[in-house]
This record gives sequence, C-alpha cells and structure tokens, in this order.
Amino acid sequence: MGLIIVIAASAGSLAPLRQIIGGLPADCSASVFIVWHIGRHPSSLPEMLSMTSHLRISHGEDGEPFEDGCVYVAPPDKHMCLDHGVIRLDHGAKVHFTRPAADPLFVSAAEAYGERVVGIVLSGYGADGADGLATVKARGGLALVQKPEEAEQPAMPWAAIMADHPDASLPVAEIVARVAALVKS
Repeated sequence: MGLIIVIAASAGSLAPLRQIIGGLPADCSASVFIVWHIGRHPSSLPEMLSMTSHLRISHGEDGEPFEDGCVYVAPPDKHMCLDHGVIRLDHGAKVHFTRPAADPLFVSAAEAYGERVVGIVLSGYGADGADGLATVKARGGLALVQKPEEAEQPAMPWAAIMADHPDASLPVAEIVARVAALVKS
C-alpha cells in the first residue's frame, strides 16, 4: 500500500480538485480520499472528476477495502474514515456544521497511517480540515494548504495555517506537481 492522500474541499474547490486529480499518473501509488462539503445533496463529483482522470473514482462505501490508484469521495451526509485498509462511513454528529466533514477523515488517516499521509486543505468557508491537518503533521505526515490568496474562499486555508504550521502553502499548480512526484510508482 502506498501513500494515503486526504483532501478537504468546499466552496471554490472544484477547479483545484480537477487539477489535482487530473495530475495524478495512471500508475498512481496512492489511495486518495476527498471530503467535499455537500451535506445531504446528491453528488456527481466522482463523475465530474472522472472526466479529467484515468483513475477509478467513486463514492466510498462502508466496509469497502481501498486500493492504490483509486479515488474515493465521501458520499452525501456521511462522514468517511479509514480503518485498517477499509473505508468506514457513519452518520455521526456534524463536525464544523457539516457532514461529511474532513476532520474525521484526516484524524483517522493520521492515526492509522502516520507518515504515509498527505493532507491537503483547499478553498472553502469555515475551519474544517484545520484540526485534522494539524493531526496529520503531528503524526509525521505531509501537510499542504492551498495558498489563501489564490483560493476562491480562503477561510479553510487560513484556518489550517493558523491551527498549525503546515509544511507548505502553495498555489494549486505546485500542489499538483508535488503530489504527482510523490505518487509515481
């Protein structure tokens, strides 16, 4: 099993997500997990991201074993966590007023996979992802944040920067290059 990439995405994150997922090589040696703040609304994010990628992209399913070279999107109204090689979904309390939320995913990934985790916080309102990214960094993982000045909605990137000093605050193009270099098989 390769790297575990966890991404927090909200308002203003569609274009950055498309760039990041589109920049992953076909032989990607990582499992990628995305929390997009959609609440209970239906999500076509896997289909939208599939237009720019050769990887298998789907909503995560409870109990599903995850694999390298696949992208898993948290389904509507469910938190997504990682537990010993499988995805766990739950309808627990909202975190930062949202479900799905990124913090449960980030914390579960950091606790299970430590230095193999790459956490990325993209554009969005609020502070979701900040505590989780701090946990990723505390457990030896790589913490990346979209440069707030570039984000359509800079609140989530700023919150992540203020919660802990991420390893880098970068324009999306540099996040794409950095992640692609890390996951080449």
